[in-house]
Amino acid sequence: MPTPLTLTTRALLLDMDGTLVNSDAVVERCWRRWAATNGLDPAEVLRLAHGRQAHATMAALLPDRPVALNRADNDRMLAEEKADVKGVVPIPGAAPFLASLADLPHALVTSADEPLARVRMAAAGLPLPPVLVTAESVGASKPDPEGFLKGAAALGFAPADCLALEDSSAGIAAAVAAGIPVLGIGPRATAHRTTAHAPTLEQVTVTPGPDGTLTVHIA
Repeated sequence: MPTPLTLTTRALLLDMDGTLVNSDAVVERCWRRWAATNGLDPAEVLRLAHGRQAHATMAALLPDRPVALNRADNDRMLAEEKADVKGVVPIPGAAPFLASLADLPHALVTSADEPLARVRMAAAGLPLPPVLVTAESVGASKPDPEGFLKGAAALGFAPADCLALEDSSAGIAAAVAAGIPVLGIGPRATAHRTTAHAPTLEQVTVTPGPDGTLTVHIA
């Protein structure tokens, strides 16, 4: 049985897909279609796809492919994803976890654009955090740290005073590059070095202190 762990922070930066929302079914459908169209191994494509903006994944897989073509495919994929919510469900424990953060400093830091973030959070029955850092907010996709740095700045805290909740290789790398401790969520995160890990959000609770600190308990 895992030993309970406690972390102390001042603000939370939350990834969406794989951390709050299980959208794997949609992601896999879209990327398998794209892989087949481009003659690529779907397993290799999916290994890289989680956590990044689509055009960044395409550039990593096909480095000589024109940027304009990747951007056009990125836009088409976003449209497909917004129209497809079959199988989009909350990560276990996400609803009560977000409810517990209602009056605490937290932000969503996602590689999805804002319309897709709104569609997926609504499909999962989850409230949007008050601060959103989406694809439109940044010039570079995860694993670049820009999104997490902007999330920390928007909440008014230094990166080291925040805690990132992430599931993917790209997302964890982005948070680490920003100097932010990481609580890994779910099975994908176990392959990476994080400050702590929880199988789902059912094992995570947050308690505010009188001095403004947040105590994060991982059961």
